[in-house]
Amino acid sequence: MLKLVDTLHALVHAHPTISAWLLAGWLLYLVGLGLWIVMQKREPAATLAWLISLAALPYVGFLVYYVFGPQRIRRQRLRRGRARARMPDAPESASAESRELARLGLATTRLPASTATDVQLLVDGGATYEALLDAIAAAQHHVHLEYYIFEPDRTGTRVRDALIARAQSGVTVRLLVDAVGSARLKHRFLAPLLDAGGEVAWFHPMLSRWRRPWLNMRSHRKIVVVDGTVAFTGGINVTDEEDDRLRSDAYRDLHLRLEGEVVGYLQQVFVEDWIYATGQRPPSLPRVVAEPGPVSTQVLVSGPDAPWEAIHRMHVSAIHAARERVWLATPYFVPGEAAMMALTSAALAGLDVRLLVPRRSDSRLVTFAARSYFDELLAAGARIHEYAPRMLHTKALLCDDEIAIIGSANFDHRSFRLNFEVSMLFRDAGIAAALADILQRDMCDAPRVRVDRHRSFLRARLPEALARLMSPLL
Repeated sequence: MLKLVDTLHALVHAHPTISAWLLAGWLLYLVGLGLWIVMQKREPAATLAWLISLAALPYVGFLVYYVFGPQRIRRQRLRRGRARARMPDAPESASAESRELARLGLATTRLPASTATDVQLLVDGGATYEALLDAIAAAQHHVHLEYYIFEPDRTGTRVRDALIARAQSGVTVRLLVDAVGSARLKHRFLAPLLDAGGEVAWFHPMLSRWRRPWLNMRSHRKIVVVDGTVAFTGGINVTDEEDDRLRSDAYRDLHLRLEGEVVGYLQQVFVEDWIYATGQRPPSLPRVVAEPGPVSTQVLVSGPDAPWEAIHRMHVSAIHAARERVWLATPYFVPGEAAMMALTSAALAGLDVRLLVPRRSDSRLVTFAARSYFDELLAAGARIHEYAPRMLHTKALLCDDEIAIIGSANFDHRSFRLNFEVSMLFRDAGIAAALADILQRDMCDAPRVRVDRHRSFLRARLPEALARLMSPLL
């Protein structure tokens, strides 16, 4: 390598015109790539971060941006079937803020407010997998699954074998997995399911039809729909890492089991993703007519195929609408300006603002970036708890005694802008109380971050400041 550098150096000095051509080429590279990035019309901080980063990578930066850079994905035609009819936003007894959130959810996702007859909050993988396997075993017509991570380990094998059993009984099984998150799934593992008649599809495979790779645009959704009557969604993937019965260090996480008319909207989201990934529309599904239930809820979806950042917008709006408390749990805390402003404004206004994050996440860079925001939150009066026993993977927002948002989306740029995500908005005192109990218990195992904590310059303050510079790209 040193020999090559010396040779190039000598060549440039021997032929001065070469340096001029290299400079001209670099300038053209900057102008061309700069125009490409600027025309994306992204957040200024993110745009500047990309420009500065790639300016330091002559020519190679083009390839980096081509693979990792943000993109707009057009699949609006797949959403034309979403309900246009206006359904009741919320019961008349609901607050004005709740009705406003329902209208905002409809406007940004085109999925109306709905209801559930039964909602179960499932804490950790053990309880979630047992409920999931029970539902699969009872399937009579179809099982639809969409996961970011589906591992070929003990947990993945149990779920696969349950799907094989139903497929052999004539039940339609469709499994949609993200090509990056589930990269360890191989044909050998999936072959028994395919042989039994199951269908498997990959979301955004890296090499496909010579189009620009969508490495950053992942389906982070976790959706299971059984017979159109039972659905699961939340933060838990299919992996031993989330099964607290197998591992003492399994992720601490939260999932949902749902029944009622809201299941139809989760089914619609899955079908849209299946069509997008395969180009094939599934045969007509049996029409399920569900009676309205007592729990007011709404499906929230967002992704790079829609301009409104619906889940991000709903989080910020719910925080602004809060009057007493805002409790947020997230494994990755990298807020944008709007989200940070909402949290600090709530704290400055005297609300009970609490942030629950892992003491150590599975990304040191994200951990440092998250901690770079702590001083501002603490100064505003917020309480920050770092969950110590395990990796906290719960993604939930609780506002006052009525509003709860639970789903797959982290509180960061990646979930709000790059990934395809799904969350559930609840306007229900019972769900809010159940979530409050879970978060309160977790906070007991999460020491509070002190304002006067010791922070070494080299081990804390400097890494946090540097990581924060990368926040728009995380």
